[in-house]
Amino acid sequence: MTGFDLYLQAIHLILKLLLNCWTLLFLFRIVFTWYPQVALDQGIAILLSGPTEPFLRLTRSLLVPLGGIDITPVVWVGISSLLRELLVGQQGLLTQVIIYYLTKTL
Repeated sequence: MTGFDLYLQAIHLILKLLLNCWTLLFLFRIVFTWYPQVALDQGIAILLSGPTEPFLRLTRSLLVPLGGIDITPVVWVGISSLLRELLVGQQGLLTQVIIYYLTKTL
């Protein structure tokens, strides 16, 4: 294994963890929409809602609520899942690059 292979694998792992955490945060936001009485600016809720709010605010300006239900967290779960599969999934771009370099060096 070369240093470049290790670098690619580290990037792959970090990106996979970040995208999984990002998806999880949006899943928490979906649960928070079921409980509108939860204050998103207090306690642990601020840690879960803070990183996602800029993305949701942008999407809310483009998508109107359907029947009074905010669907923007669902949209972002779909986007983050798609990105995760395209980049670091089993057939993802970065995964294929790693496989290519590992088989090339053998």
